[in-house]
Amino acid sequence: MILTFVTNLECIECGETYEKEGIHYLCSNCGGNLEVNYDYSAAAEEWHRYEAKKGNELSIWRYAPLLPVEPIQFGGLNVGWTQLIESVRLKELLGMPNLSLKDDSKNPTASLKDRATAIALARSLENGAEVITCASTGNAASSLAGLGASIGATVKIFVPENASRAKVAQMLLYGAEVFKVKGSYDDAFDLCIKATEKFGWYNRSSGFNPYLSEGKKTVAYEICEQLMWNPPDAIIVPVGDGCIIGGVHKGLKDLIEIGVISEMPRLIAVQADGANSIVKAFESGEEIGTTSGTTIADGIAVGKPREGVKALRAVSETNGYALSVSDKEILEAVRTLTETAGVFVEPSAAATLAGLNKLLSSSVLSQNDRVVLLLTGHGLKAPEAAIGDLKATTIEPDISDVEKVLEG
Repeated sequence: MILTFVTNLECIECGETYEKEGIHYLCSNCGGNLEVNYDYSAAAEEWHRYEAKKGNELSIWRYAPLLPVEPIQFGGLNVGWTQLIESVRLKELLGMPNLSLKDDSKNPTASLKDRATAIALARSLENGAEVITCASTGNAASSLAGLGASIGATVKIFVPENASRAKVAQMLLYGAEVFKVKGSYDDAFDLCIKATEKFGWYNRSSGFNPYLSEGKKTVAYEICEQLMWNPPDAIIVPVGDGCIIGGVHKGLKDLIEIGVISEMPRLIAVQADGANSIVKAFESGEEIGTTSGTTIADGIAVGKPREGVKALRAVSETNGYALSVSDKEILEAVRTLTETAGVFVEPSAAATLAGLNKLLSSSVLSQNDRVVLLLTGHGLKAPEAAIGDLKATTIEPDISDVEKVLEG
């Protein structure tokens, strides 16, 4: 049995606190996002005791002392402990000898969202929920359906009408009930909240459930451990709702609190030009507004970020940066990653490389900086978007046709 050291939940905007028992989503006082607090002194002691025992635990549960739930198993599926890739060819192309790729597309359902889902499912079981639901642009829903299937959970999903066909196929094949909502992700999100209130379902939606950051933060633990607890200069994160970068920030703060690391990496948020509310707020200093949310990168196609305050805090408190990139730049980055590193990621994940290219040209980062790109989802999640205008050559089953093509 692993002890959990949660003390309470706290609103990041007004400071209102909530008991750790029961189900809490947003702050009832101001509507702000909640954050899970820990007794770091006790957690640090348990962390160091647990250190010697965690070697064979190649999943997020290797960090159990800083997680808010008792570990549960997913039928042999390991969530987390994904590879940190050192691509020689990509390093040479960019002239960056200290560049690493954190490839979270290798999680069980092929995205980082499995980290959050693992915690959400554990919480739903602790609270005796019969049904768990979420709204998603695709990856979170696929994750909930897949990991939910491994433990026999009843899953209800809300996605926008334009959700990736590949992602919806995942959900359906995993056995989830899927509602395609006529409208945007924001429409699907609002309807999912109404269903939660009406039917009493447990809700795993980003920007609503405070425990999701507790799963996503484990990617920060892994990056630091895989770099021998010597954190990088910067971590570049694709941003839609803001939950992932908020989770990365929380994980790094945890490690500083228990004395495992002493330096805070810069956190850099990358959004798509058509869904860049957080970037606009960063640049203007004004409140986060709403955009169309239109981009080829469906994983970050969010017009109204639900955890934008967390995202901006992650950037500002780490002396970080926020920028947006075009769909054209994103597709070019998809191809660069596949052709030079052999890593096929979806457009939203490739936005990190597109952002890095801009950052190098603007001198926000230097080529000698130690940088990690967080790759959040596999390319097969959105093959239609990723392939762009690339086409195979159709020929007759005749060697002379091959020769003609080769000769140009």
